[in-house]
Amino acid sequence: MNWKIWQKKSAPKKKKTKTREWVDAIVFAVIAATIIRVFFIEAYTIPSGSMEKSLLIGDFLFVSKVNYGARIPMTPVAFPFAHHTMPLTGTKSYWDGIQWKYHRLPGLSEIKRNDVVVFNLPIGDTVALENQEPSYYNLIRQSDWKTVNSQYTVSSRPVDKRENIIKRCIGISGDVVSMRGGVVSINGKAEPLKSTGQMPYKIQLSTTNINLEVFSQLGFKVGEMQQLDANNYVGNATPEMIQKLKAFDFIKSVELFVKPPAVDDGDLFPLDPNRKWNVDNFGPVKIPAKGWTVKIDSNTMPLYYRAIRTYEGNKVEQKDGIWYINDKVATNYTFKMNYYWMMGDNRHNSTDSRYWGFVPEDHVVGKALFIWMSFDSEGSFFNKIRWNRLFKGIH
Repeated sequence: MNWKIWQKKSAPKKKKTKTREWVDAIVFAVIAATIIRVFFIEAYTIPSGSMEKSLLIGDFLFVSKVNYGARIPMTPVAFPFAHHTMPLTGTKSYWDGIQWKYHRLPGLSEIKRNDVVVFNLPIGDTVALENQEPSYYNLIRQSDWKTVNSQYTVSSRPVDKRENIIKRCIGISGDVVSMRGGVVSINGKAEPLKSTGQMPYKIQLSTTNINLEVFSQLGFKVGEMQQLDANNYVGNATPEMIQKLKAFDFIKSVELFVKPPAVDDGDLFPLDPNRKWNVDNFGPVKIPAKGWTVKIDSNTMPLYYRAIRTYEGNKVEQKDGIWYINDKVATNYTFKMNYYWMMGDNRHNSTDSRYWGFVPEDHVVGKALFIWMSFDSEGSFFNKIRWNRLFKGIH
């Protein structure tokens, strides 16, 4: 045996420096946390009141990627833990030079009606960075393309880097959804709002000599109630709150405060002048399902144009009244993905499918599981944490 070779092999390994140990530990932690976040579970914060009463501003949730199957990253080159924007600098946190096609791992279940789902905003494909609250498309409708693009920095975003939002799945693929008088119907069956959601109610009092603290104790936000006159108020409430309110002798009447069918909101999906819909009265609309074939004509295209062109990546145009898909005359189209209809529980304070239509399956992030922390920004110093909401399941 060659003594020098043996001596070289048996020589002790050089000990890592403290700096190297820390670097290795940090790299391992980042990789492990990224894998958990992408494929298993992710934290999410409720930023608005669109899901009250089920979810409140300041709720911190865990969202499961396993239930519906984890989505393989479509934009794989990105800064860890930053969604689409880098903190401090405000620049993009990803590089879209590499884009992978949509794929999803097998999940535990399909999306079901009434599931609370986190997904990427369908109309978040283009944003005016300095003014992201209204959608880019709303800005264009209010002004014009040239004005908006000269006034703001306009950026496009890949599917998985669009804004994350949370809503309740009202309708699944193949369902027919509609709404009349503020009540949703699925496949012709009315689905009244549960105690997890709220609607505006007109409340008529028999006397003006009452303490509004009574409303606060029932769960009303008194500061947000609208006073119509001395005896009439409008307030958001759940059906459960209304039942308790009716038991008081100073309540003369309570009824839903919704828009009549004749009122046209003018800014709702599908932005079709022949469909004069509002937030309380719309439809019927059939939700596309994978493999479903729709007839292409002037009645269906306002509903399905964006899904066919933008979400499924086809070239769609109309010439002399004839529709062409990928430069071929089209009389029908078969969908490649499943779609969903999502709405907020706070029905009169939610921008949802009534405004931007269907949510494609490739936009789905995961299922909301439970609340792990909840902060009340309006609470006193000792009541900032809503202890009764900690580890509460989401239904």
